Amino acid sequence: MTNPTDALEAAQQQQMSLATAAARNLATTTKSPPQMQGITTRWLLKLLPWVQAAGGVYRVNRRLSYAVGDGRVTFTNVGAKVQVIPQELCELPMLRGYDDVEVLSALANRFVQRDLKPGDVIVEAGTPADSICLIARGKVERVGRGKYGDLTVLDVLADGDHFSYQAILETQDFWEFTAKAVTPCTVLTLEQRVFEEVMAQAQGLQQHIEEFKARTKKPQDNAGEAAIEVAAGHKGEQPLPGTFVDYELSPREYELSVAQTVLRIHSRVADLYNQPMNQTEEQLRLTIEALRERQEHEMINNREIGLLHNADLKQRIHTRSGPPTPDDFDELLSLVWKDPGFFLAHPRTIAAFGRECNRRGLYPISTEVNGHKVPAWRGVPIFPCSKIPVSEQHTSSILLMRTGAEKQGVIGLHQTGIPDEYQPGLSVRFMGIDEKAIISYLVSTYYSVAVLVPDALAVLENAEIGRQG
Repeated sequence: MTNPTDALEAAQQQQMSLATAAARNLATTTKSPPQMQGITTRWLLKLLPWVQAAGGVYRVNRRLSYAVGDGRVTFTNVGAKVQVIPQELCELPMLRGYDDVEVLSALANRFVQRDLKPGDVIVEAGTPADSICLIARGKVERVGRGKYGDLTVLDVLADGDHFSYQAILETQDFWEFTAKAVTPCTVLTLEQRVFEEVMAQAQGLQQHIEEFKARTKKPQDNAGEAAIEVAAGHKGEQPLPGTFVDYELSPREYELSVAQTVLRIHSRVADLYNQPMNQTEEQLRLTIEALRERQEHEMINNREIGLLHNADLKQRIHTRSGPPTPDDFDELLSLVWKDPGFFLAHPRTIAAFGRECNRRGLYPISTEVNGHKVPAWRGVPIFPCSKIPVSEQHTSSILLMRTGAEKQGVIGLHQTGIPDEYQPGLSVRFMGIDEKAIISYLVSTYYSVAVLVPDALAVLENAEIGRQG
Protein backbone atom coordinates (compact mmCIF):
# COMPACT_ATOMS: atom_id res chain seq x y z
CA MET A 1 0.00 0.00 0.00
CA THR A 2 1.41 3.40 -1.02
CA ASN A 3 2.09 5.85 1.75
CA PRO A 4 0.12 9.11 1.13
CA THR A 5 3.09 11.16 2.33
CA ASP A 6 5.47 9.57 -0.21
CA ALA A 7 2.97 10.20 -3.02
CA LEU A 8 2.74 13.87 -2.06
CA GLU A 9 6.52 14.31 -2.04
CA ALA A 10 6.81 12.63 -5.46
CA ALA A 11 4.24 15.01 -6.92
CA GLN A 12 6.08 18.00 -5.49
CA GLN A 13 9.41 16.82 -6.96
CA GLN A 14 7.98 16.31 -10.47
CA GLN A 15 9.86 18.67 -12.86
CA MET A 16 7.60 21.20 -14.53
CA SER A 17 10.21 23.04 -16.71
CA LEU A 18 13.76 22.88 -18.06
CA ALA A 19 16.32 22.80 -15.23
CA THR A 20 19.03 25.46 -15.06
CA ALA A 21 21.79 22.83 -15.09
CA ALA A 22 20.65 21.61 -18.52
CA ALA A 23 19.90 25.12 -19.78
CA ARG A 24 23.51 26.21 -19.18
CA ASN A 25 24.60 23.83 -21.93
CA LEU A 26 23.02 26.18 -24.46
CA ALA A 27 23.97 29.45 -22.78
CA THR A 28 27.07 31.63 -23.08
CA THR A 29 28.64 32.65 -19.78
CA THR A 30 29.66 36.23 -19.04
CA LYS A 31 33.33 36.28 -18.04
CA SER A 32 35.50 38.82 -16.28
CA PRO A 33 39.06 39.51 -17.37
CA PRO A 34 41.62 37.70 -15.20
CA GLN A 35 41.83 39.41 -11.81
CA MET A 36 45.02 39.92 -9.79
CA GLN A 37 45.02 40.78 -6.08
CA GLY A 38 48.62 41.99 -6.20
CA ILE A 39 47.75 45.07 -8.27
CA THR A 40 47.99 48.24 -6.17
CA THR A 41 47.49 51.93 -6.83
CA ARG A 42 51.27 52.43 -7.33
CA TRP A 43 51.08 56.07 -6.31
CA LEU A 44 54.85 56.53 -6.42
CA LEU A 45 54.99 55.68 -10.13
CA LYS A 46 52.05 57.98 -10.83
CA LEU A 47 53.24 60.97 -8.82
CA LEU A 48 56.95 61.08 -9.68
CA PRO A 49 57.95 63.28 -12.63
CA TRP A 50 59.80 61.08 -15.12
CA VAL A 51 62.99 62.33 -16.77
CA GLN A 52 64.49 60.88 -19.93
CA ALA A 53 67.90 59.24 -19.35
CA ALA A 54 68.93 58.97 -22.99
CA GLY A 55 72.33 57.40 -22.33
CA GLY A 56 71.10 54.94 -19.73
CA VAL A 57 72.94 56.94 -17.00
CA TYR A 58 71.88 60.11 -15.17
CA ARG A 59 74.57 62.16 -13.45
CA VAL A 60 73.57 64.42 -10.53
CA ASN A 61 76.00 67.34 -10.41
CA ARG A 62 76.08 69.21 -7.10
CA ARG A 63 78.08 71.93 -5.45
CA LEU A 64 81.07 70.74 -3.50
CA SER A 65 80.03 69.74 0.01
CA TYR A 66 82.24 69.39 3.05
CA ALA A 67 79.79 67.20 4.91
CA VAL A 68 81.85 64.16 5.88
CA GLY A 69 80.68 60.97 7.49
CA ASP A 70 77.78 61.14 9.95
CA GLY A 71 76.62 57.67 9.00
CA ARG A 72 75.24 54.79 11.05
CA VAL A 73 77.40 52.15 12.69
CA THR A 74 76.77 48.39 12.58
CA PHE A 75 77.46 45.97 15.40
CA THR A 76 77.89 42.24 16.01
CA ASN A 77 76.91 40.34 19.11
CA VAL A 78 77.69 37.04 20.79
CA GLY A 79 74.89 36.53 23.27
CA ALA A 80 74.57 39.73 25.26
CA LYS A 81 78.08 40.94 24.36
CA VAL A 82 78.01 43.61 21.65
CA GLN A 83 80.98 44.85 19.62
CA VAL A 84 81.27 47.41 16.86
CA ILE A 85 82.51 46.13 13.48
CA PRO A 86 85.94 47.79 13.00
CA GLN A 87 85.33 48.90 9.40
CA GLU A 88 82.01 50.46 10.48
CA LEU A 89 83.92 53.03 12.51
CA CYS A 90 84.57 54.71 9.15
CA GLU A 91 80.97 55.93 9.37
CA LEU A 92 82.14 58.40 12.02
CA PRO A 93 82.96 61.78 10.44
CA MET A 94 86.53 61.89 11.73
CA LEU A 95 87.34 58.37 10.43
CA ARG A 96 85.63 58.53 7.03
CA GLY A 97 88.06 57.25 4.40
CA TYR A 98 90.54 55.77 6.90
CA ASP A 99 91.33 52.19 5.85
CA ASP A 100 93.92 50.79 8.29
CA VAL A 101 92.01 47.73 9.53
CA GLU A 102 94.54 46.99 12.27
CA VAL A 103 94.14 50.42 13.86
CA LEU A 104 90.35 50.32 13.42
CA SER A 105 90.30 46.93 15.17
CA ALA A 106 92.34 48.36 18.03
CA LEU A 107 89.83 51.17 18.44
CA ALA A 108 86.85 48.81 18.20
CA ASN A 109 88.27 46.59 20.95
CA ARG A 110 88.62 49.55 23.32
CA PHE A 111 84.92 50.48 23.33
CA VAL A 112 83.19 49.70 26.63
CA GLN A 113 79.66 48.27 26.67
CA ARG A 114 76.92 49.72 28.91
CA ASP A 115 73.43 48.25 29.31
CA LEU A 116 70.89 50.83 30.37
CA LYS A 117 67.33 50.91 31.66
CA PRO A 118 64.70 53.47 30.61
CA GLY A 119 65.49 56.77 32.31
CA ASP A 120 69.21 56.04 32.84
CA VAL A 121 71.47 59.00 32.06
CA ILE A 122 74.30 58.37 29.60
CA VAL A 123 75.91 61.82 29.76
CA GLU A 124 74.79 64.87 31.73
CA ALA A 125 74.89 68.49 30.66
CA GLY A 126 77.73 70.47 32.18
CA THR A 127 80.01 67.50 32.82
CA PRO A 128 83.33 67.15 30.92
CA ALA A 129 82.85 65.92 27.34
CA ASP A 130 85.56 63.30 27.03
CA SER A 131 84.06 60.34 25.16
CA ILE A 132 82.14 59.22 22.10
CA CYS A 133 79.01 57.09 22.39
CA LEU A 134 77.66 54.56 19.88
CA ILE A 135 74.06 53.37 20.25
CA ALA A 136 73.85 49.65 19.48
CA ARG A 137 70.25 49.10 20.54
CA GLY A 138 67.35 51.18 21.85
CA LYS A 139 66.24 54.79 21.71
CA VAL A 140 68.01 57.77 23.31
CA GLU A 141 66.81 61.36 23.79
CA ARG A 142 69.13 64.35 23.78
CA VAL A 143 67.62 66.90 26.17
CA GLY A 144 68.94 70.46 26.42
CA ARG A 145 68.00 73.96 27.49
CA GLY A 146 65.90 76.08 25.16
CA LYS A 147 66.26 79.80 24.56
CA TYR A 148 64.31 80.66 27.71
CA GLY A 149 65.88 78.04 29.93
CA ASP A 150 63.21 75.36 29.60
CA LEU A 151 64.18 71.76 28.90
CA THR A 152 63.39 70.48 25.42
CA VAL A 153 64.10 67.32 23.41
CA LEU A 154 66.79 68.31 20.92
CA ASP A 155 66.96 65.00 19.08
CA VAL A 156 65.97 61.35 19.23
CA LEU A 157 68.70 58.80 18.44
CA ALA A 158 68.37 55.07 17.85
CA ASP A 159 70.20 51.96 16.60
CA GLY A 160 73.44 52.85 14.81
CA ASP A 161 73.46 56.56 15.74
CA HIS A 162 76.28 58.15 17.72
CA PHE A 163 77.39 61.25 19.59
CA SER A 164 79.64 63.13 19.83
CA TYR A 165 82.94 62.90 17.99
CA GLN A 166 83.76 66.58 18.72
CA ALA A 167 84.48 65.59 22.31
CA ILE A 168 87.39 63.37 21.25
CA LEU A 169 88.81 66.05 18.94
CA GLU A 170 89.01 68.56 21.83
CA THR A 171 86.53 70.91 20.16
CA GLN A 172 83.89 70.44 22.85
CA ASP A 173 84.82 70.89 26.53
CA PHE A 174 81.50 70.15 28.25
CA TRP A 175 78.36 68.29 27.30
CA GLU A 176 75.77 70.81 26.15
CA PHE A 177 72.92 68.33 26.56
CA THR A 178 71.80 65.40 28.67
CA ALA A 179 71.44 62.05 26.91
CA LYS A 180 69.16 59.53 28.57
CA ALA A 181 67.68 56.18 27.59
CA VAL A 182 64.00 56.14 26.61
CA THR A 183 63.90 52.34 26.15
CA PRO A 184 66.27 49.58 27.29
CA CYS A 185 69.54 50.47 25.57
CA THR A 186 72.96 49.06 24.83
CA VAL A 187 75.62 51.69 24.17
CA LEU A 188 79.38 51.51 23.54
CA THR A 189 81.63 54.33 24.76
CA LEU A 190 85.22 55.25 23.97
CA GLU A 191 87.04 57.76 26.18
CA GLN A 192 89.20 60.52 24.74
CA ARG A 193 92.17 59.25 26.76
CA VAL A 194 91.92 55.80 25.14
CA PHE A 195 91.56 57.26 21.66
CA GLU A 196 94.69 59.36 22.14
CA GLU A 197 96.63 56.31 23.32
CA VAL A 198 95.76 54.43 20.12
CA MET A 199 96.43 57.49 17.94
CA ALA A 200 99.87 57.98 19.56
CA GLN A 201 100.88 54.56 18.21
CA ALA A 202 99.49 55.09 14.70
CA GLN A 203 101.18 57.77 12.62
CA GLY A 204 98.66 57.34 9.79
CA LEU A 205 95.73 57.99 12.12
CA GLN A 206 97.35 61.17 13.43
CA GLN A 207 97.77 62.48 9.89
CA HIS A 208 94.19 61.52 8.98
CA ILE A 209 92.77 63.39 11.98
CA GLU A 210 94.80 66.51 11.20
CA GLU A 211 93.55 66.48 7.60
CA PHE A 212 89.98 66.12 8.87
CA LYS A 213 90.38 69.11 11.20
CA ALA A 214 91.79 71.22 8.36
CA ARG A 215 88.97 70.18 6.03
CA THR A 216 86.25 71.17 8.49
CA LYS A 217 87.77 74.65 8.87
CA LYS A 218 87.17 75.55 5.19
CA PRO A 219 84.42 78.13 4.58
CA GLN A 220 81.01 76.51 4.13
CA ASP A 221 77.40 77.59 4.25
CA ASN A 222 74.57 76.29 6.41
CA ALA A 223 74.01 73.36 4.04
CA GLY A 224 77.64 72.24 4.34
CA GLU A 225 78.46 73.32 0.79
CA ALA A 226 81.49 75.34 -0.27
CA ALA A 227 80.63 78.94 0.52
CA ILE A 228 80.00 81.55 -2.19
CA GLU A 229 81.33 84.87 -0.87
CA VAL A 230 78.90 87.75 -1.45
CA ALA A 231 78.88 91.31 -0.07
CA ALA A 232 75.65 93.11 0.81
CA GLY A 233 74.61 96.28 2.62
CA HIS A 234 77.90 98.08 2.03
CA LYS A 235 78.26 101.75 1.13
CA GLY A 236 80.78 103.56 -0.95
CA GLU A 237 83.51 101.92 -2.99
CA GLN A 238 84.26 98.93 -0.82
CA PRO A 239 86.34 96.11 -2.34
CA LEU A 240 84.04 93.25 -3.33
CA PRO A 241 84.91 89.66 -2.48
CA GLY A 242 85.94 87.34 -5.28
CA THR A 243 84.39 83.91 -5.44
CA PHE A 244 83.59 80.89 -7.59
CA VAL A 245 81.18 77.98 -7.32
CA ASP A 246 83.01 74.74 -6.67
CA TYR A 247 81.59 71.40 -7.84
CA GLU A 248 81.84 67.83 -6.59
CA LEU A 249 84.68 66.05 -8.35
CA SER A 250 82.94 62.66 -8.30
CA PRO A 251 79.20 63.27 -8.75
CA ARG A 252 76.72 60.44 -8.23
CA GLU A 253 75.63 58.61 -11.37
CA TYR A 254 72.39 56.63 -11.54
CA GLU A 255 72.33 53.75 -14.01
CA LEU A 256 68.94 52.56 -15.16
CA SER A 257 67.91 49.36 -13.42
CA VAL A 258 65.90 46.66 -15.13
CA ALA A 259 63.09 44.30 -14.20
CA GLN A 260 62.62 41.46 -16.67
CA THR A 261 60.78 38.22 -17.21
CA VAL A 262 60.15 35.77 -20.06
CA LEU A 263 56.46 35.25 -20.83
CA ARG A 264 55.73 31.81 -22.33
CA ILE A 265 52.50 30.93 -24.16
CA HIS A 266 51.80 27.67 -25.99
CA SER A 267 50.94 28.28 -29.64
CA ARG A 268 47.84 26.10 -29.35
CA VAL A 269 46.48 28.39 -26.61
CA ALA A 270 47.42 31.54 -28.53
CA ASP A 271 45.76 30.22 -31.73
CA LEU A 272 42.55 28.60 -30.49
CA TYR A 273 41.43 30.03 -27.16
CA ASN A 274 40.94 33.71 -27.92
CA GLN A 275 37.19 34.25 -27.60
CA PRO A 276 35.93 36.41 -26.03
CA MET A 277 39.34 37.56 -24.73
CA ASN A 278 42.74 37.35 -26.37
CA GLN A 279 44.93 34.99 -24.31
CA THR A 280 48.20 36.62 -25.32
CA GLU A 281 46.98 40.11 -24.41
CA GLU A 282 45.65 39.01 -21.03
CA GLN A 283 48.86 37.13 -20.19
CA LEU A 284 50.87 40.17 -21.20
CA ARG A 285 48.65 42.56 -19.23
CA LEU A 286 49.08 40.67 -15.97
CA THR A 287 52.81 40.20 -16.56
CA ILE A 288 53.26 43.95 -17.05
CA GLU A 289 51.26 44.64 -13.88
CA ALA A 290 53.61 42.34 -11.94
CA LEU A 291 56.66 44.07 -13.42
CA ARG A 292 55.34 47.51 -12.49
CA GLU A 293 54.68 46.33 -8.94
CA ARG A 294 58.26 45.06 -8.73
CA GLN A 295 59.53 48.33 -10.19
CA GLU A 296 57.86 50.35 -7.44
CA HIS A 297 59.18 47.91 -4.81
CA GLU A 298 62.74 48.35 -6.08
CA MET A 299 62.43 52.13 -6.23
CA ILE A 300 61.66 52.10 -2.51
CA ASN A 301 63.69 49.17 -1.14
CA ASN A 302 66.65 48.55 -3.47
CA ARG A 303 69.90 49.08 -1.54
CA GLU A 304 71.48 51.04 -4.42
CA ILE A 305 68.67 53.22 -5.76
CA GLY A 306 65.81 52.75 -3.25
CA LEU A 307 64.49 55.86 -1.53
CA LEU A 308 64.65 54.27 1.93
CA HIS A 309 68.40 53.74 1.48
CA ASN A 310 69.20 56.96 -0.39
CA ALA A 311 67.69 59.39 2.09
CA ASP A 312 70.48 61.51 3.57
CA LEU A 313 71.33 60.44 7.11
CA LYS A 314 70.65 63.96 8.37
CA GLN A 315 67.17 63.67 6.85
CA ARG A 316 66.23 60.62 8.95
CA ILE A 317 64.39 61.07 12.21
CA HIS A 318 62.76 58.86 14.83
CA THR A 319 59.38 59.17 16.50
CA ARG A 320 59.29 60.94 19.83
CA SER A 321 56.98 58.47 21.55
CA GLY A 322 56.71 55.36 19.36
CA PRO A 323 53.63 55.62 17.12
CA PRO A 324 53.53 58.22 14.33
CA THR A 325 52.05 61.40 15.76
CA PRO A 326 51.16 64.83 14.33
CA ASP A 327 54.36 66.11 15.98
CA ASP A 328 56.41 63.61 13.96
CA PHE A 329 54.70 64.66 10.72
CA ASP A 330 55.47 68.28 11.55
CA GLU A 331 59.10 67.31 12.13
CA LEU A 332 59.20 65.75 8.65
CA LEU A 333 57.75 68.92 7.17
CA SER A 334 60.50 70.91 8.88
CA LEU A 335 63.06 68.84 6.96
CA VAL A 336 61.35 69.11 3.56
CA TRP A 337 59.95 72.60 4.02
CA LYS A 338 60.65 73.89 0.52
CA ASP A 339 57.46 72.96 -1.34
CA PRO A 340 56.79 69.45 0.06
CA GLY A 341 54.95 67.20 -2.40
CA PHE A 342 53.45 64.23 -0.59
CA PHE A 343 53.86 61.70 2.21
CA LEU A 344 54.18 58.00 1.39
CA ALA A 345 53.35 55.41 4.06
CA HIS A 346 52.13 51.84 4.49
CA PRO A 347 48.32 51.66 4.90
CA ARG A 348 48.76 50.33 8.44
CA THR A 349 51.00 53.29 9.26
CA ILE A 350 48.36 55.69 7.99
CA ALA A 351 45.84 53.92 10.24
CA ALA A 352 48.21 54.29 13.22
CA PHE A 353 48.57 58.01 12.47
CA GLY A 354 44.79 58.30 12.34
CA ARG A 355 44.52 56.70 15.79
CA GLU A 356 46.98 59.23 17.21
CA CYS A 357 44.97 62.07 15.68
CA ASN A 358 41.78 60.64 17.19
CA ARG A 359 43.51 60.39 20.57
CA ARG A 360 44.21 64.13 20.45
CA GLY A 361 40.82 65.06 19.04
CA LEU A 362 42.30 66.09 15.69
CA TYR A 363 40.55 65.39 12.40
CA PRO A 364 42.86 66.06 9.42
CA ILE A 365 41.10 67.40 6.34
CA SER A 366 41.24 65.19 3.24
CA THR A 367 42.38 66.54 -0.09
CA GLU A 368 41.50 65.58 -3.65
CA VAL A 369 44.23 64.40 -6.03
CA ASN A 370 43.27 63.43 -9.58
CA GLY A 371 39.72 62.69 -8.50
CA HIS A 372 40.75 60.62 -5.45
CA LYS A 373 40.06 61.61 -1.85
CA VAL A 374 43.18 61.02 0.25
CA PRO A 375 44.06 62.00 3.84
CA ALA A 376 46.37 64.97 4.28
CA TRP A 377 48.37 66.73 6.97
CA ARG A 378 48.92 70.49 6.78
CA GLY A 379 47.54 70.28 3.25
CA VAL A 380 50.17 67.74 2.13
CA PRO A 381 48.52 64.51 0.88
CA ILE A 382 49.34 61.14 2.48
CA PHE A 383 49.38 58.30 -0.07
CA PRO A 384 49.34 54.58 0.79
CA CYS A 385 52.10 52.29 -0.43
CA SER A 386 52.25 48.63 0.56
CA LYS A 387 55.86 48.34 -0.67
CA ILE A 388 57.19 50.16 2.41
CA PRO A 389 58.19 47.25 4.69
CA VAL A 390 56.72 46.49 8.10
CA SER A 391 59.23 44.87 10.47
CA GLU A 392 58.63 41.89 12.74
CA GLN A 393 58.42 44.39 15.61
CA HIS A 394 55.51 46.11 13.79
CA THR A 395 57.42 49.24 12.89
CA SER A 396 57.54 50.99 9.55
CA SER A 397 58.77 54.17 7.85
CA ILE A 398 57.13 57.27 6.41
CA LEU A 399 58.60 59.20 3.47
CA LEU A 400 58.09 62.84 2.62
CA MET A 401 59.46 64.18 -0.64
CA ARG A 402 59.61 67.17 -2.92
CA THR A 403 59.42 66.17 -6.59
CA GLY A 404 60.52 67.60 -9.92
CA ALA A 405 63.83 68.52 -11.53
CA GLU A 406 62.91 72.21 -11.57
CA LYS A 407 62.44 72.07 -7.78
CA GLN A 408 65.64 70.08 -7.16
CA GLY A 409 63.49 67.25 -5.88
CA VAL A 410 63.04 63.52 -6.38
CA ILE A 411 62.64 62.34 -9.99
CA GLY A 412 62.02 59.05 -11.73
CA LEU A 413 64.38 58.02 -14.53
CA HIS A 414 63.51 56.02 -17.62
CA GLN A 415 64.32 55.82 -21.30
CA THR A 416 61.63 55.98 -23.94
CA GLY A 417 61.90 55.05 -27.60
CA ILE A 418 63.57 51.70 -26.89
CA PRO A 419 63.14 48.85 -29.43
CA ASP A 420 59.78 47.02 -29.33
CA GLU A 421 58.43 49.57 -26.85
CA TYR A 422 54.98 48.60 -25.52
CA GLN A 423 54.64 51.28 -22.85
CA PRO A 424 56.99 54.19 -21.98
CA GLY A 425 60.22 52.57 -20.81
CA LEU A 426 58.81 49.03 -21.20
CA SER A 427 59.45 46.70 -24.14
CA VAL A 428 57.94 43.38 -25.24
CA ARG A 429 60.33 41.54 -27.52
CA PHE A 430 59.44 38.37 -29.46
CA MET A 431 62.04 35.68 -28.71
CA GLY A 432 60.81 32.95 -31.03
CA ILE A 433 59.07 29.57 -30.87
CA ASP A 434 60.89 26.53 -29.52
CA GLU A 435 60.62 22.85 -30.54
CA LYS A 436 57.70 22.39 -28.11
CA ALA A 437 55.66 25.07 -29.90
CA ILE A 438 55.98 27.50 -26.96
CA ILE A 439 56.08 31.19 -27.88
CA SER A 440 58.39 33.34 -25.73
CA TYR A 441 58.35 37.10 -25.15
CA LEU A 442 61.01 39.05 -23.26
CA VAL A 443 59.28 41.71 -21.16
CA SER A 444 61.60 44.41 -19.78
CA THR A 445 61.16 47.71 -17.97
CA TYR A 446 64.02 50.16 -17.33
CA TYR A 447 63.90 52.65 -14.47
CA SER A 448 65.68 54.38 -11.62
CA VAL A 449 65.01 57.16 -9.12
CA ALA A 450 67.28 60.05 -8.15
CA VAL A 451 67.34 62.49 -5.22
CA LEU A 452 68.77 65.70 -6.67
CA VAL A 453 69.55 67.42 -3.35
CA PRO A 454 69.48 65.87 0.14
CA ASP A 455 66.67 68.01 1.55
CA ALA A 456 64.24 66.75 -1.11
CA LEU A 457 63.58 63.54 0.86
CA ALA A 458 63.06 62.82 4.56
CA VAL A 459 62.20 59.58 6.37
CA LEU A 460 60.53 58.96 9.72
CA GLU A 461 61.92 55.62 10.86
CA ASN A 462 60.77 52.94 13.32
CA ALA A 463 57.22 54.23 13.68
CA GLU A 464 55.24 51.77 15.81
CA ILE A 465 52.00 50.72 14.14
CA GLY A 466 50.87 47.94 16.47
CA ARG A 467 49.40 50.04 19.26
CA GLN A 468 45.65 50.28 19.59
CA GLY A 469 43.89 53.60 19.98
